[in-house]
Amino acid sequence: MKSKVLGVLFIIVAIAIGVSSFYMGIFYREGLQGVGKRPIIVSTTTSLYQLGLLDDFFSDFKNVTGIDVEFKVLAKGSGEALRLLADGSACIAFVHAPSLELQYMEQGKAEQLAIFAYNEFLIVGPANDPADVRNAPDAVKAFERIYRAGESGATKFVSRGDMSGTNVRELQLWRLADLNPDGRPWYLKSGQGMVQTLLMAENLGAYTLTDEGTFTKLKSQGRLQELVELKRDPRHLINVYSMYLSKASACDDPYTWYVAFKLRDYLMTRGQDLLASKYEGLIKPVRGYEDVVKQAWEALTRLG
Repeated sequence: MKSKVLGVLFIIVAIAIGVSSFYMGIFYREGLQGVGKRPIIVSTTTSLYQLGLLDDFFSDFKNVTGIDVEFKVLAKGSGEALRLLADGSACIAFVHAPSLELQYMEQGKAEQLAIFAYNEFLIVGPANDPADVRNAPDAVKAFERIYRAGESGATKFVSRGDMSGTNVRELQLWRLADLNPDGRPWYLKSGQGMVQTLLMAENLGAYTLTDEGTFTKLKSQGRLQELVELKRDPRHLINVYSMYLSKASACDDPYTWYVAFKLRDYLMTRGQDLLASKYEGLIKPVRGYEDVVKQAWEALTRLG
C-alpha cells in the first residue's frame, strides 16, 4: 500500500514539474520576444574589456542560446564596477577584487553567480631591476624593496590609483609590508586602465602591478619593449574573476534574472571551452580547479 501511495505521489510531482516547466518556458519565450531589445547594463573590470573577452562571450552566448539581448558594457575599475552594480546602474558585473566583492555581498547588494576564471598578477619593471625585485622571496618583500629603492631615488612605481581590482591588490600588498607610499615623489598614479598604466610605466622605466593577461597581450603586440616580468607569487598574486548580479530593485525583474542565470550557465560550460581555446596564456578557465580557486578567493577576502 505504501509503495502505491509513493508511486502516485511521484507521478503527481512529475506532472506538476512538467506543467510548471512548460508554462515557464512559454513565459520566458514570450517575455524575451517582448523585451529582448532592452539592454542589460554590464559593468566590468577594464582588463576583461581590453582583452576582448566579454565581446567574445556575449556574441557566442547569443548565438548559442538564441536570446536576442543587447549587453551595454561599462568598462571601469572593479571598485566602480561594483558601485554601479550596487545602486542598480548595472545589473551584471565582472570583477576581480574579492575583498570588495565580499563587502557588497555582506551588505546584500550583490549576489555572486560564478567564479569563472583566474590568472595571476605580476610585478613588472625595467630589465635592470634597480630594486632587485627578481630576488625577493615573495611579493610583499618585493614591495619593500621597491619602497626602499624609491626612497633612495633609484626608481619609480606607477599605481592605477583607481580602486580597480589591480589597485586594491596593490594597496593590500603595501599594507602587508606595513608601508604607505602615498604622497612620496616616486609613487605616481595614472588614474587610468591597465593598458595606459603599463605604457606609462614603460615610458618612465618604472615598476607596476599588472594582471597577466593585459601584460602578455601588450608584450605580444610589441608595445612593451622595456618592461619585463619580475615576480610571480601564487599566494599573494592569484587573480580571480567573478560574475555578480545586482540585488537593486532596478534589476529585480524576471527578464534580467533569466538572462543573468543563463549567462552564468554559459560561462561555466561553453565559456570555459572558449577560455581554454582562445585565451591560453592570458586567462585560465576554472574548470577542474573550482574548489582550489574558490579557496583562493576566500583567502583573498581576508587580506583586507
